[in-house]
Amino acid sequence: MSTEIEAQGKSPGAHVHTQGAHRSYLIGLGYAVVLTLASFWASSTDLVYPPGIPILLGVLAIAQMGIHLVFFLHISSAPDQSNNILALAFGIFVVGLLVFGSMIIMANLNHNMMPMDRLLQMQR
Repeated sequence: MSTEIEAQGKSPGAHVHTQGAHRSYLIGLGYAVVLTLASFWASSTDLVYPPGIPILLGVLAIAQMGIHLVFFLHISSAPDQSNNILALAFGIFVVGLLVFGSMIIMANLNHNMMPMDRLLQMQR
């Protein structure tokens, strides 16, 4: 296979786009558009139980991320994708560490701050 790619004048790491790859992008685009429209519909309709709207939007957002991973980033469970999956897992870990660590720090700061009414009394 590498001789075929080299014969076409492309580097071995270059992706060869075929008709199937373009079809994958179009299918992914269709799913992404449908999920985006469903999110806008869910947030503006009265047909959905109001306390359930954030949960529905969260589910639609997770589905949207899955669509992007599969159809646009081509992350799969194939054996040759293990480095990509590990890089994705590490990225999710770092983002989670930053977000939840920041939330813990802000909660600790909020807990240790003086109440606002006492702070206003001190200024008088």
